[in-house]
Amino acid sequence: MKLENNKVLVVGTGISGIAATELLIGKGVQATLFDGNKDLDLNKLYERAPKLKEVPIILGELGDKIKEFDVAVLSPGVPTDLPFVNEMRDNGISIWGEIELAYYFSKGLIGAITGTNGKTTTTALTGEILKNYYNDVKVVGNIGIPYTSVAKDTTEKTVTIAEISSFQLETIHEFAPKVTAILNITPDHLNRHHTMQNYIEAKEAITKNQKENDVTVLNYEDEVLREFGKTLKNKVVFFSSQRKLDNGFYLENDVIYKAENGVAKRFIQVDELNLLGVHNFENVMAASAVASAMGVPEDKIIEVLKTFQAVEHRIEYVTEKKGVKYYNDSKGTNPDAAIKGIQAMNRPTFLIGGGYDKDSEYDEWIESFEGKVKKLVLIGQTKEKIAECAKKHNFNDVVLLDTFEEAVNYCHDNAVNGDAVLLSPACASWGMFANYEERGRIFKELVNNFCD
Repeated sequence: MKLENNKVLVVGTGISGIAATELLIGKGVQATLFDGNKDLDLNKLYERAPKLKEVPIILGELGDKIKEFDVAVLSPGVPTDLPFVNEMRDNGISIWGEIELAYYFSKGLIGAITGTNGKTTTTALTGEILKNYYNDVKVVGNIGIPYTSVAKDTTEKTVTIAEISSFQLETIHEFAPKVTAILNITPDHLNRHHTMQNYIEAKEAITKNQKENDVTVLNYEDEVLREFGKTLKNKVVFFSSQRKLDNGFYLENDVIYKAENGVAKRFIQVDELNLLGVHNFENVMAASAVASAMGVPEDKIIEVLKTFQAVEHRIEYVTEKKGVKYYNDSKGTNPDAAIKGIQAMNRPTFLIGGGYDKDSEYDEWIESFEGKVKKLVLIGQTKEKIAECAKKHNFNDVVLLDTFEEAVNYCHDNAVNGDAVLLSPACASWGMFANYEERGRIFKELVNNFCD
């Protein structure tokens, strides 16, 4: 499809919608912006993005105007099965996402990373490795920088690494990175995808347009991905935290090895890293595999591995107050991610959990508490659901509170010298915060305001 000859509707006025519209304006494509909020304050929108004054904006409902468009670009937060989206399909409108739009205008070498957990850390680490070798590197996507905001600036010499969510993968058509990675797949966002199979298929779609010489990096210890790797026609590179591999990266006795054709050589020792926990060692292996497939020499990869620090909000050490250490793991937005936070603790831990309900189950999370969690402090929409689950597993050291500030203060007032306080909610932040970043920042502000 030649986008320049079509009328494009951009759905959503958040950061992705704005970036997509500005890209279309810059490329001379006829664009219209739509938001279902009929009371949206356009003056505030124009303050954020003055260029939007150049395009028509529709608020509330599309009505008969829906038939005027050839392509609709959905922001990631817009479910693809909404009635008006289905109506657009019925009218022959092609449904795109921000990633597809950015890819249409992008140039250069492109890599993409997805997975339920670890993708932000892995993408950030891969980005730093690429910057240690290439001059023009873009780190984009779900990591916080819309791909559409940089697509216009790419050249044939640009190297782009993108963190891609399952929401973004629902709306790709031609998106074909040279290198992809799927880190793991565990239950998440089932309120959006409805079934686990739908969620798995969304994640696996990152590979669907890759060619025979392209590379896919997969976690060998994820049974779904191990089997999926057998179906791919392009090159597959596995990584494993539990067993030796003949080809790929693996962890053994605190050393990461790189194996080729059955010959393994030491790559790096984990005590040379600044990242904690087996899950982070998996992220290191995945990032190394992706960067290697994108042409970075081993010595340039290892240089960065030795200096890279944990990303904000992911088991991030905040401070120590009166002998109590505080950790911000606000990025632990589902039970599997939050288990990693628990596993990284080496002190009796006051755990702050709860938030928006994504139809998750919390049994495995509760089971991971043994010997680690001293008190579970719950807030948000899921607090009663989690408390019932904890009771079912005979964990009764549970406190239910109304506000986030109350939870942080409770931990401060009751934790003693030698304890840890961990924010790792196992739930999304929506309903109480704009996003997990805001939740994490407020946690750090509250903690840093405590007296020593």
